[in-house]
Amino acid sequence: MFDEGWMIQAWHSGFDDRARAIVEARAAGRTLEEAGAEFRVTRERVRQIITQRQRSLAAMTDIAHQGWREILRAVGAAPAVRREAFAAALGVRDHVVLELLLLEAGLNAPHTWAGPLRGWWTAHPDSLDAALRRLVASAPLADDAFREVARTAGVPEEIPLTDLLDDPRSKVAPNTDGHWVRRKARGRDSAYLYLLEAGRPCTAEELLKPMAVATEKAAREALRRDDRFVLSRPEGSWVLAEWSHLRLTPFSNAVEALVAVVTEHGPIARGSLFAKVTELYPVTAWRLTQCLLNDQIGETTDGLIDLVTRGAQPIEEAEPAQPATMAVHGDVLGARIPVDRDVLRGSGVRVNSWLTWRLGLRQAPMSRTFASFGGHAPLTVRRGTSFAQVSSLRRHALELGVVDGCVLALVLNLREGTAQVHHGCEEEACPARATSST
Repeated sequence: MFDEGWMIQAWHSGFDDRARAIVEARAAGRTLEEAGAEFRVTRERVRQIITQRQRSLAAMTDIAHQGWREILRAVGAAPAVRREAFAAALGVRDHVVLELLLLEAGLNAPHTWAGPLRGWWTAHPDSLDAALRRLVASAPLADDAFREVARTAGVPEEIPLTDLLDDPRSKVAPNTDGHWVRRKARGRDSAYLYLLEAGRPCTAEELLKPMAVATEKAAREALRRDDRFVLSRPEGSWVLAEWSHLRLTPFSNAVEALVAVVTEHGPIARGSLFAKVTELYPVTAWRLTQCLLNDQIGETTDGLIDLVTRGAQPIEEAEPAQPATMAVHGDVLGARIPVDRDVLRGSGVRVNSWLTWRLGLRQAPMSRTFASFGGHAPLTVRRGTSFAQVSSLRRHALELGVVDGCVLALVLNLREGTAQVHHGCEEEACPARATSST
């Protein structure tokens, strides 16, 4: 095992100021040309300086610590690993100079459609790109199913996946409901997911909002070009071609169908329950999993699904991953909420379910109301079977002068039961301020 400070000592004793600056520039993502221009040398000279220091550092390491290459390659077997994990494996402090040893050991930054993933390393640079493409090939994907499909595709949970998918070079993007759809088929993919979740035929008028089109004619023309959709006659509603045996159903939603099956057959194993429900009502497994959070449904001591009224214990939502847009400090919980059309027109705004989990709303339907200052109506946070929602932010948004693309900062005081809403944009990147200054 290395001495913890060995790497830092090598950095200061074996590198002059220019060499250190060049290594740092390359680690920050600058090209050979950009680094050369900054230090007034050719790109070839930059490459030579880095190669020389890399070999010198490797030779020093070989003398003091045998087997370091094998250690780094073993850690780098995954599609993408943070640099700090390699430092921990060697027992040294995480430092940019470690990247020279990673290169010498044959590791590189993972390849993605957005370019190299800086700060991450692997012995198999194409593995992450292949996993990402497998994920994209599964689109469209409902937000609830997205992470599970990503794991199945081999995408490491720790990578900044949302940033990669938000990149203009990505073939998928989030739609207005937060689901992941193909960029070149946004409207049709959104209609597909809407129908899949609704589990029933829908008119073109119903599909206008999810498809983000203005007229029924535009919606119909788009759907006709996609063989996933079938126009049901004579009522003129749209259905999914995969619904091979459409039938009249007395259920208006998936929860009703699930409760009816449990009432008749329970206690029942989860797999058998899902199979019986889908015979009666076209719905996906991930949607049924969400329905299990309903306060009418519970789990018996031997793991079967039954009604709460028959003694089953309610099923609480498992803790979701905390998003970077939310934080908690003592009794205060904060969330950054993007301003969009739903916020500005007063619709309930969907938020990450970590918010409702942290508030203790782990079944559905459940809600908690917070008093608001300045004469505003109280803010209500609600947990449904397939979503978490805050309503309503419209009056706050209007008084703060925010526009589409801005950010609201929601602050909830859990002890006092109060809510405050602030303009959360960085001043230099605020769409509202940019609009007012032109």
